[in-house]
Amino acid sequence: MTAPDADGLLAEQLLRLTRRVHRIQKHHLLQSGLDITPAQSRLLRTLTHYDAPPRMADLAERLEVVPRAVTTLVDGLEASGRVRRVPDPTNRRVIRIEVTDEGRKVLEELHRARRSAAEEILSPLSDGQREILGGLLDTLVDGPPGAERAC
Repeated sequence: MTAPDADGLLAEQLLRLTRRVHRIQKHHLLQSGLDITPAQSRLLRTLTHYDAPPRMADLAERLEVVPRAVTTLVDGLEASGRVRRVPDPTNRRVIRIEVTDEGRKVLEELHRARRSAAEEILSPLSDGQREILGGLLDTLVDGPPGAERAC
């Protein structure tokens, strides 16, 4: 009989947790009544990381998707008044994407929905356990101190 695969068990637990997080976030998004897909919400949140409105190619690169996927997402967000296409001031052939006032309101609501989901997921943990989990997650996301990130 072979010993249990501890790393395999951890990997399975992480995958199950990821699926649970997605399910709970989706539930909170539906409850918010925002009528936004998870992919649209990700694109909207990504726009906030830029100092100036990005090009669609920049968004595709950051989201690690093909440019056509970004076009579809922007079309949906633009139709709902959450983003708008604006011409680049220095190159009229380039179109940039900016968040509208409505998009900023949606971002605030998304933040509340994500926070509610996180509170639900973390509710069984004590403050000490949350602190330990935070440190472990930092190490998993960023790698050990001084390590170069592969991706």
